[in-house]
This record gives sequence, C-alpha cells and structure tokens, in this order.
Amino acid sequence: MKKAIVVGCGSYMDAGYGCPGEWRCLKAAGLGDGKFAEPTHVVGFVKCECPGRAAAPNVGMTIKLSEIKPDAIYLSSCMAGAKPDCPYSTPEEKAKYIEEKTGIPVILGTHEYK
Repeated sequence: MKKAIVVGCGSYMDAGYGCPGEWRCLKAAGLGDGKFAEPTHVVGFVKCECPGRAAAPNVGMTIKLSEIKPDAIYLSSCMAGAKPDCPYSTPEEKAKYIEEKTGIPVILGTHEYK
C-alpha cells in the first residue's frame, strides 16, 4: 500500500470554509478516490499555518517521528483550490518548496468531494 502525508490549509480549515478538517482527505485516501490512484495509508497530516514557511520543516518532522517515508505528499484540496486564495504563495509554489526540501513528489489536491 502506498504511503502519503497530507498538508492542509490551517487557516481554511479553522475558518470553516466548507472543510472541517482532514476527514475528506482521509476518506479519499482510504478509498483510492480523487488524486489517490489506489487506497493509500496516510502516515501524517500536517496543518500549514500562515505564512507557510514551516510547512516543509513540519513535513520533515512528521517523516522523522512516524519513521515512515511517504511515497508522496498531497496538498489538500482545501489548500490547492482554496477560495479566497492564500495571500502568501500559490499552491504550485508551496508544492515546489516542499518537494525541493523533502525530495518527495508533491501532488496538488486530494479529492473532488463537495
């Protein structure tokens, strides 16, 4: 089974813009729905906090503490397609930054649930 870490937008989740947290991402991972090509074991869920500079180090710490290297890192759908947009960086910029720091592929989005 593939392993993944999901990074969610803390501001988006805390403000209640339609995503109460990680349950939709975890459901999609478990079922292999959305951006997950197959059922996937989520080994960590990292909450990105503004302005996002700590996202990559927090992913690194999650890998260290879980002692499991994920096959991929997913930016949650609330992070990849948030409206209003993140005022600090685009999802593509965040993905590139995390991928450069971890060496692990980053995928934009997790699910298509409404």
